[in-house]
Amino acid sequence: MAGRPDEPTRRETAVPADDAVDRERRRRWAAEISARAVAFWTATRRRKLFGDLQLVLPPWEAAPLLRALGLLNGDGSMPPASVRKYMQIGHMVLLLEPLLRRLAAERPVVRVLDAGCGSSYLTLLLAWCFRHRWHHPAELLGVDRDPVVVRRCRKRAALVDLDDVLRCEVAPLETLDVPAAWGRAFGAPPPPDRPLDVLVALHACDIATDDALALGVRLGAELIAAAPCCQAELAQAWAALAETGVSGAFAPVWRSNHLRREAGATLTDALRTLLLRGCGYEVTPMEFVGSSHTPKNTLLRAVRVGIPDPEAFAEYAALRRAVGGPELRLARILPEPHRSALQAIDP
Repeated sequence: MAGRPDEPTRRETAVPADDAVDRERRRRWAAEISARAVAFWTATRRRKLFGDLQLVLPPWEAAPLLRALGLLNGDGSMPPASVRKYMQIGHMVLLLEPLLRRLAAERPVVRVLDAGCGSSYLTLLLAWCFRHRWHHPAELLGVDRDPVVVRRCRKRAALVDLDDVLRCEVAPLETLDVPAAWGRAFGAPPPPDRPLDVLVALHACDIATDDALALGVRLGAELIAAAPCCQAELAQAWAALAETGVSGAFAPVWRSNHLRREAGATLTDALRTLLLRGCGYEVTPMEFVGSSHTPKNTLLRAVRVGIPDPEAFAEYAALRRAVGGPELRLARILPEPHRSALQAIDP
């Protein structure tokens, strides 16, 4: 297999007006890359790379999508640099699949928001699964503040004929009006009693994860799945405590840059877990991919149960005080009535 990723060519990613000629061109392109992938992925190569792993989208079955994402070369091979990303997003979908299938059984249309969608690997994979694996109507909206990645997402979705299922918008999460954005993207806002079914946030950096989690809680998402990244807020607060010479049980951690980063990431996610439980979610922190693929491998999977848990807020308050007192951004931006409930326990 080639050693470097082979991005789709300009000819492949160019998406002219959606007319019959263009649809035929894309159909031929998809057929060609599928045929190359089937030829490349012999039984021997499959066993060598994947063994007995369960795959959401085997390269020999989902070649057009993987090629559009830049994870397959033009000959159907997968370069080593792409394997980690492929395994990461695939395993995340496997962890979420039972819950997504349950929602599909209950909802005529499943609505998914990818908060901070970035390069849209996960968004496109979910759109593909809803259409080709689960065979259920869905509307997926990817939101990012970077117009460059949003344009790339739109091109990729059009290339694999998913642009009717997946739309992307440039917007900051902290001020996002989801019903209005949905209306722009899909022609009508979601039902006011059920504005969102699923919120995902894959590697939203630092406090962007807090913005995504708070948005999911505010909209009453049935499932929130976040893979936090670069949790710096707590470590920065500890650094400030160390500079002022404040004493405390965690002072040895505060004084070490390395320990601040390592402990800060774990404790940030522990505090986030307690806040989500306090808001009425059953939260499972888990490893969604091996650390050999990425060190940022924690997934917070939260399923809405609808019954707030004051004891979880009390545990948050106790843990926050134990580690030095800094308050997470998520605690500061929780929607009502959860913010008031937390303040009553942790003034």
